[in-house]
Amino acid sequence: MPALQSPGKVLVTGTNGYIAMWVVREFLRQGYSVRGTVRSAKKAEHVQKQFAEYGDKFEIAVVDDIAKEGAFDELVKDVDAIAHMASPFHFNAQRPEELIEPAVNGTIGILESAFKHGLFVKRVVITSSVGAIVRDEPTLITFTEKDWNQQSLDLVNELGEKAPNMVKYRASKTAAEKAAWKFVEDHKQEIKWDVTCLNPPFVGSLFEPAIHELTDPASLNTSTKLFYDYVADASKAEAAGNDFLAKNGTCWVDVRDVAEAHRLALEKQEAGGERIIISGGLFKWQDFIDTANALNPPPKLSKPIPKGQPGSGTGHPHSVHLVIYDASKSDRILGLKYRSMATTTKDTFADYQVRGW
Repeated sequence: MPALQSPGKVLVTGTNGYIAMWVVREFLRQGYSVRGTVRSAKKAEHVQKQFAEYGDKFEIAVVDDIAKEGAFDELVKDVDAIAHMASPFHFNAQRPEELIEPAVNGTIGILESAFKHGLFVKRVVITSSVGAIVRDEPTLITFTEKDWNQQSLDLVNELGEKAPNMVKYRASKTAAEKAAWKFVEDHKQEIKWDVTCLNPPFVGSLFEPAIHELTDPASLNTSTKLFYDYVADASKAEAAGNDFLAKNGTCWVDVRDVAEAHRLALEKQEAGGERIIISGGLFKWQDFIDTANALNPPPKLSKPIPKGQPGSGTGHPHSVHLVIYDASKSDRILGLKYRSMATTTKDTFADYQVRGW
C-alpha cells in the first residue's frame, strides 16, 4: 500500500509520553500536522505550551480511556496516518491485566476506529517494544523480528500476580502486538491501510531540552531515571556497586532516533506490514559512565559523576551479553542511522546542566 507521499496529518496517541513528545516534535519539524491525544485536560496543558509555536499545525484531544469502544472514532476521520503510542509502561502493576488489558484494548480500539472511520488513513505505526521479541535464555542469542516473546505470556498465565513486573510489562507488549497483527490478518481483504510495528529497546537519553513535563530527577520516566541514577549520581551508582554497573545492561537507543524511525515508517513504502527493531547497540552501565567521564569539557552537575570501575563494561574480556538485537532492517528499510553513545551522553548531560541538576 502507498506510504505518505508528502507531509499530511497524523494522529498521535499518548502525546504527553516521553517518546511520544519527541515523535510529535519530529513530525511537526518535518512539516506534518499533528492531532495528539492525552488522558486529561490537565495533561494537555504542558503539551500545548510545548508546541504552541506550531500554531494550528498542532491540536490536542482528550481521550480519558483509550480502551473505551469508539474512543478514537471521531479523531481518525480526517487524518492520513496514525502513530499509536499510548500504552501503560510502569512496573507497579499487581495484576498482569492492569497492563495487558489497556495495551490490547487500546490497540484494537484504534484499529477498529481506523477500519470504520479512517477514510484517508494510509498507514498505522504502532510503538511496540523488543519486550514483544526477547525471551530469557541461558546463552547469547541474536534476536530478529521473526522472534516472539511467548515466554512472558506463558509465565503470566502460570504465575499471575506473582510474575515479575518486567514479565508483566513484556507480556502486555507481546499481547498487544499479536492482537494488532491478528486484526490486520482478519481484515486484510477490507482495510485500505497497512500497519508497521516498531520495536525499540531501552530508550536511554534525555537532552536539550526535555520535552515531557519534569520538575526534578525524581519525575523522570522509568528508563531516564535509571540513566540519571547510574550515570549522573555517584551516590546511587556506588550504592548499586561496581559489579552491578559492569554486568548490567542490554541494548539502548537514543529517543531522537526512535522519533525519526516513526516518521520514516510513514514515508517508506517498504515499511508497510513490517516489524522493525530499533536498536542503537549494546551497553553496560559502565559504558555510559566511562563515556560521561571522557566528555570534554567535563559536565558541571550538582552531584559528582560516578567512576565505577573504568573499562569493565562491554569491551572487557569478561563482559557477558545474553541478548543482541539485529537492527539491520531499520537501516535496510528505513535508512535509519543511529546516534553514538558519546552524542547521547553529551546531550543528556548538557540538559542536566541547564536544569541545575
